[in-house]
Amino acid sequence: MENTLIYIIMALGISIVVNIFLKKIGISQIIGYILTGTIIVYAFDLRDASHSHELELVGEFGIVFLMFTIGLEISLAKMNSMRKEIFGNGILQVGITSAVFYAIVHYLLEIDSTSSLMIALAFSLSSTAVVLSYLKSSKEIHRPYGQKATGILIFQDIAVIPILILIGFLTTEGDQSVGTILWHTFSSAVIVVGLLFIVGKRVVSWLLHFSASSELDELFMGSVLFIVIGASLFASLMGFTYSLGAFVVGMIIAETKYHHKVEADIAPFKDILLGTFFITVGMKIDVDFFLGHIGTIVLLFAAVFVLKTIITFIVVKLSSSSSKALKTALSLSQVGEFSFVIFALATSGGLLDEQLSMFLVLIVIFSMMITPFFISRISPFVNRFIREKVVQTDFSTIAGKENHVIVCGYGVVGKFVAQELEDMGANYIVIDNSNKNVIKALKHGREAYLGDASKTSILDAINIDKAAAIIITLDNAEKKYTICEAVLAHSKDANVIVKVTSLQEQAKLAMLPITSIVDGKVEVARVLVERMVSCQLKSLKQS
Repeated sequence: MENTLIYIIMALGISIVVNIFLKKIGISQIIGYILTGTIIVYAFDLRDASHSHELELVGEFGIVFLMFTIGLEISLAKMNSMRKEIFGNGILQVGITSAVFYAIVHYLLEIDSTSSLMIALAFSLSSTAVVLSYLKSSKEIHRPYGQKATGILIFQDIAVIPILILIGFLTTEGDQSVGTILWHTFSSAVIVVGLLFIVGKRVVSWLLHFSASSELDELFMGSVLFIVIGASLFASLMGFTYSLGAFVVGMIIAETKYHHKVEADIAPFKDILLGTFFITVGMKIDVDFFLGHIGTIVLLFAAVFVLKTIITFIVVKLSSSSSKALKTALSLSQVGEFSFVIFALATSGGLLDEQLSMFLVLIVIFSMMITPFFISRISPFVNRFIREKVVQTDFSTIAGKENHVIVCGYGVVGKFVAQELEDMGANYIVIDNSNKNVIKALKHGREAYLGDASKTSILDAINIDKAAAIIITLDNAEKKYTICEAVLAHSKDANVIVKVTSLQEQAKLAMLPITSIVDGKVEVARVLVERMVSCQLKSLKQS
């Protein structure tokens, strides 16, 4: 017991020191946890303990909470608004990449079909942890390529669930045909997900409401942990992975008003347990093996990088420009953290050779170590070689503007807002981050500029301090919040009018000192009643 406590304290201390150092040079903390596991094994000679079932079980719950937080981000409403990126680009990217890698591994490298399938599925996935962290921190997530990359990552995260379920069935029903296994997997998953959504949704909503009304944070947190672990155990008892239950219950909570509170409260638990999982991965690394095969590992990583980039570029290019397609492809060229889970489960289930699994894990680790160094340089690199036809924006013409209205976004609502302002004779400009929308506004004879209104330099250029008001008509909820936050941070007295489409969006924006939040549905209802009243008055006059 005393030795166990010493190992835990040492792992915690080493991970803190290593991650502080890696943070300074821009490497993901995932690598820090993996290095911690390797250091612990060699420092205390724990190679036998690295294969402990109890340790793997604790590590697996890190993935459970990661899948839960991913479920929180994938509400049904968000999936619907990004269905083209998620189900269009996502399905093609995962499907084609898996097929290409399967063909290469099975037919060219002559590895058995089951192992080839595991490798192909794992290599089709990219790193949500690394890529989304960068896209969010740099605000590139709101750019067109950031949205496309996010959509594909969401589908990859969704695809992890059937992949893990498939591994479970291949492990337990290895004597059956692939077709039978797939049918059992699909039908059983439908039953489990259906039960969780139909029965679980009512239980979850009631429990969260009850615990939140108590105004005790520990009771609310306890309820969330009970819900996540309970759903995970239910899925496990039904023959699936713990992750399936956690993912589905995350999607259920995403539809409730407690979404943001749950996400904030659960983050520390998720990060700690996820760190434990990656420490267990690091404990399985054979340093001598890595140094002895480093040339082959680098070469194979380069091959994977090039293949994934080419495939993703072709997929995204079908519906986008070359520049956006290449940026998206390069950002998703690495192999992701869920590959560790796939390799670990496949190896423990006898679907992958242990030495081959070690080799593959080292390729993934190398991939994730390299990614933070080049991901921030993707845009400058692509822009140097591919020049898109963009609107030449000269903000110098706005230098003397005062008391002007800024219309942010020239979509359907933006057009009508601009028309109304024009009819009023108001002094206004249009700002939009979409090249296509700006060209459209210019064709309509409106003063329009290409720019991201969440950037301080753009806010300075459009004279936000001297503007009479800024009307935000965008549909993207996250981008809307980012712009409001940036505008109010830049100019506290700014008159900000925002269009919202849901109560959740309204609640989130209500946290900011926005001048006016306009709910489209409420306004339509008001106009309908006004028209009804005017019709009654007209009929009274005629009588």
